[in-house]
Amino acid sequence: MAQPISAFQAAYITIEVLIALVSVPGNILVIWAVRMNQALQDATFSFIVSLAVADVAVGALVIPLAIVINVGPHIEFYTCLMLACPVLILTESSILALLAIAVDRYLRVKIPLSYKNVVTPKRAAVAIACCWIVSLLVGLTPMFGWNNLNKMRTQEANASHAAFVIPCQFENVISMEYMVYFNFFVWVLPPLLLMLIIYLEVFNLIRKQLNKKVSANSSDPQKYYGKELQIAKSLALVLFLFALSWLPLHTLNCITLFCPSCQTPSILTYIAIFLTHGNSAMNPIVYAFRIKKFRVTFLQIWRQYICCKADKNANTLDNTELGNWPLERAGAIPEMPYLDLQKPL
Repeated sequence: MAQPISAFQAAYITIEVLIALVSVPGNILVIWAVRMNQALQDATFSFIVSLAVADVAVGALVIPLAIVINVGPHIEFYTCLMLACPVLILTESSILALLAIAVDRYLRVKIPLSYKNVVTPKRAAVAIACCWIVSLLVGLTPMFGWNNLNKMRTQEANASHAAFVIPCQFENVISMEYMVYFNFFVWVLPPLLLMLIIYLEVFNLIRKQLNKKVSANSSDPQKYYGKELQIAKSLALVLFLFALSWLPLHTLNCITLFCPSCQTPSILTYIAIFLTHGNSAMNPIVYAFRIKKFRVTFLQIWRQYICCKADKNANTLDNTELGNWPLERAGAIPEMPYLDLQKPL
């Protein structure tokens, strides 16, 4: 029988459900907006869609599985392990998507004239596919043998080799050595440090450009690089939220591994877990609501599909505010295409 749900667990489950209720609709709205508005269908927004897909899956799949694992039903070892692996796959996919977006933003500032030739839709699709393949490999590594099966068997003298039933909890099936040495030291901490370096370089490049009085490729360099500064500030915010969401849980994992005698309060573990899941609810706000064409499309979707009101201004979007993308640097801003909100998904 599973252990009775404690007050901490009940609070944890409630918060997880609230996160899912924010994350799933918010990220679906991001995907919907890109699908509806052709002006959002380029290489850059394909990375945002990939991130949104992963975050929808976090809310719709990972959080329910995390709740099941937290309750701790008695099931077969590998069944429990299969329930734990999607958490690893999708959270890693989110991390790699964040890194891909950071690299994409850096390239827009570093090589604005040749960006369109370098970051093509085909290359963006390949990058997204690689992110998901790597995420699958990283997240499924415990299924290949790096798990706690042998450790659990030694603790159960009468364990059967055919069907080994255990209380299904994350720490019972996932090796803490895997979580710290492989997951954190290889697939979380390096991307975090790399994003920090990228953001610092973006700020440095923008500062240098803002200090120049003349620009041959832009009639208004201060305005152009002012927009780039807004991008850099968004990236700095993403870095902060990413670190705030992920470092607490991995710090607790390190304490568990390197100090087995240390007792970690349960409430700290629960807070650290829902912070990692909560990052999926933050991303639509950070990436979508800071871009005007997302905001305008969201408002039109809300008016037409939620409030069932026709938007007379649906086809008069302001093309001078297509978002903080350095299209001016390339020589011109393309016109906003017709926004057909009657087009089916």
